[in-house]
Amino acid sequence: MKIKYLLGIVALIISVSMSAQDKLFTLEDLNFGGKNYANLRPQNMWLTWWGEKLIQTDVEECYTIDTRTGKKSLLFTLEDINKMAGSNDESYVRHLMNARFPYPDKPIVALGNRKAFILLDFETKNIVWQDSISGQEANDWNSVSRATAYVEDNQLYVVDGEGKKHQLSTDGSRDIVYGHSVHRNEFGIRKGTFWSPKGNRLAFYRMDQSMVTDYPQVDIFPRSATYEPDKYPMAGMTSHKVTVGVYDVKTEKTIYLQAGDPTDRYFTNIAWSPDEKTIYIFELNRKQNDCRLVSYDAESGEKIVELYHETSDKYVEPQNPILFLPWDETKFIMQSQKDGYNHLYLFDVSGKELKQITSGKWVVLNVVGFNTKTKSILILSNEAHPMNSNLYTVNIKNGKRRLMGKGIGVVQSAQPSASGQMVALKLSSYNHPRFIDIINTNGMGKVTDLLDAEDPWKEYQQPIYESGSIKAADGTTDLYFRMVKPHDFDINKKYPTVIYVYGGPHAHNVDASWHYASRSWETYMAQKGYIVFILDNRGSENRGRDFEQATFHQLGQIEMQDQMTGVEYLKKQPYVDMNRLGVHGWSFGGFMTISLMTNYPGIFKVGVAGGPVIDWKWYEVMYGERYMGTPQDNPDGYAKTSLIDKAKNLKGKLQMITGYNDNTVVPQHCLSFLDACIKAGTQPDFFAYPGEEHNMRGHASVHLHERITQYFEDFLK
Repeated sequence: MKIKYLLGIVALIISVSMSAQDKLFTLEDLNFGGKNYANLRPQNMWLTWWGEKLIQTDVEECYTIDTRTGKKSLLFTLEDINKMAGSNDESYVRHLMNARFPYPDKPIVALGNRKAFILLDFETKNIVWQDSISGQEANDWNSVSRATAYVEDNQLYVVDGEGKKHQLSTDGSRDIVYGHSVHRNEFGIRKGTFWSPKGNRLAFYRMDQSMVTDYPQVDIFPRSATYEPDKYPMAGMTSHKVTVGVYDVKTEKTIYLQAGDPTDRYFTNIAWSPDEKTIYIFELNRKQNDCRLVSYDAESGEKIVELYHETSDKYVEPQNPILFLPWDETKFIMQSQKDGYNHLYLFDVSGKELKQITSGKWVVLNVVGFNTKTKSILILSNEAHPMNSNLYTVNIKNGKRRLMGKGIGVVQSAQPSASGQMVALKLSSYNHPRFIDIINTNGMGKVTDLLDAEDPWKEYQQPIYESGSIKAADGTTDLYFRMVKPHDFDINKKYPTVIYVYGGPHAHNVDASWHYASRSWETYMAQKGYIVFILDNRGSENRGRDFEQATFHQLGQIEMQDQMTGVEYLKKQPYVDMNRLGVHGWSFGGFMTISLMTNYPGIFKVGVAGGPVIDWKWYEVMYGERYMGTPQDNPDGYAKTSLIDKAKNLKGKLQMITGYNDNTVVPQHCLSFLDACIKAGTQPDFFAYPGEEHNMRGHASVHLHERITQYFEDFLK
């Protein structure tokens, strides 16, 4: 009886377990634009530092967290804050998610509301400062001077800490752009204003794009469609001219750095000296094969000295400003790939290279900060494995590195305390959606666990996620792949298989994070009975200079060779139905999709190419010329990589999708390929999203991925 009873209990448990995992996903669950997407994300905590105190910010509460025990204590509530702010309106400050603590030694919280940006002393319960320009374009606030730079009606302004408004420009327009990102966000540029450390001076970009050709975008939503052109400098064509201004808040004077003629030059990675007297900039020629680190006098604009010069027979690509050592204002750290991998170098302010701090066949992925007590630098790197991202401390003096934390998976974010002696670390591994740990970066790196998130998909029927490696087409280089299989995978069955591809620079698809970084759409496809295969070919990121630059002047060619080694791998798997092989990608991946279908006709039965580059001569100057040169200098490369003359090779079913107002890969690409197909007699399908740009936003993304899925359902399955 006991045995039968126990067997019954076991059977009941198994039955309940199976039924609990029988829920099926919809795109409303999986897609970021979906109605239920937020509920199926891994559990998270929003953290920030108040000096050495860790703070959890939430919608209605802020807590302090004991970094040794993880214990939380209430600091204040949203109701408290609105009372302190003297407002009877409970939504004066609407939430505390973005609360910041800009002064390590003061009980002051920085908050934005619908009317202003405020600093509130939560001990005296008073607003100690506020401005009234919250929400303007390119808003950039300095915590020391409390001055704010912003753009309004194309003009650049500064409001100082006393509330006085300074107008820095009068000629701002669509043609003359102030205070915004330039060079189309290449070279690590993400903004256009740069405060000196104490906020006494502001460096800013001025971009003259009056000479740049307009691309004729159209807004179709008014009854009479309106012309809304974009400034779009195509490869080999006239580009914009950028200069760097410096505004002194005290003297109210603006000077421009005397960098010479800005024609066909790029200025990037602006950095300030700690004493605010000097500005450092990386300068590149248009070919992007000559890079110089130059210093300028911030008062006069005069050039001081060229500190560093790097050249390449392909390209040099600075992505990070220099960083001064917090304990020694005469020395700074520079990042470079000059030895083949991105590493750290120590320089003095005269430009003398003192030492290479890190070295090895691995990549410094990011500089997190400094530990000022141990005089070490905190970095993320993939030293442990190319698919990993882990936290290390690096001793500046002797170069010794120490792995911090669990040493697994991929770090999603790393937030150092004011001294860098502690770091709040978020990471995931292939079988864990998220860990949050506090790492003591002194000594051996003691870990305090804050969160081990449960699987938010535990009630759903989940695919099988696998990862492995194959050799590249060169026969020696390791390439890493991910394979997603249906939950009830049967090795004796044949499955339709879709290759998802990107393949371009500054991106990768496969790593050691949750589900090996699988995109949610892959889960949706596996649920419908497909295998999805993803391979990071040569040309993708984080594998070193030569790995990425293998594609120089011939984009798509090496990448296709590597992707076809993936096809050969699939051929050897008994469960892959090679008669039902598909391919899909977006942007560079759209280019790869059509490249594969037209260069290897008959291999792929179905393809879906989103936002595809068709001919690199229609792509923008900075990105396009870095990898392809100009059409004038590299005519053979442009001819080889163009898909126009390959339209005649198209076999199988191809759907192209574009945002009708795509300002990244302009619609000319898709339309020109359609024209070539008409002339060649081939029959692609085409779909456009009115009003959308390069990537579908909001709920349109759900529609997009249902459309992609249905195309494979209709023609591959």
